[in-house]
Amino acid sequence: MIGPNHYLFLSAIVFTIGAVGVLTRRNVIIIFMSIELMLNAVNLNLIAFSAHLQDLAGQVFVIFVITVAAAEAAVGLGIVIALFRNRETINMDEIDLMRG
Repeated sequence: MIGPNHYLFLSAIVFTIGAVGVLTRRNVIIIFMSIELMLNAVNLNLIAFSAHLQDLAGQVFVIFVITVAAAEAAVGLGIVIALFRNRETINMDEIDLMRG
């Protein structure tokens, strides 16, 4: 039977993959995808504990986290498009905002 420990282990793996992606990649879109992986790992934890404790508060909180993640993705994509139009690159190493 699958218990909360299995979900926590899966969540830890997904969060680690997201953290490694944020720390090692230089492509802005991949960094945003890694942040989304980290948020989904947190959502998985919230759902696992909510089901284990028979409380709906965790599931309600997940809806709010998903809403914030969608807003973050929309704003982040808008910023990436604006940077690409100005700098013609989406690599973090090549974006220098102080240079004209």
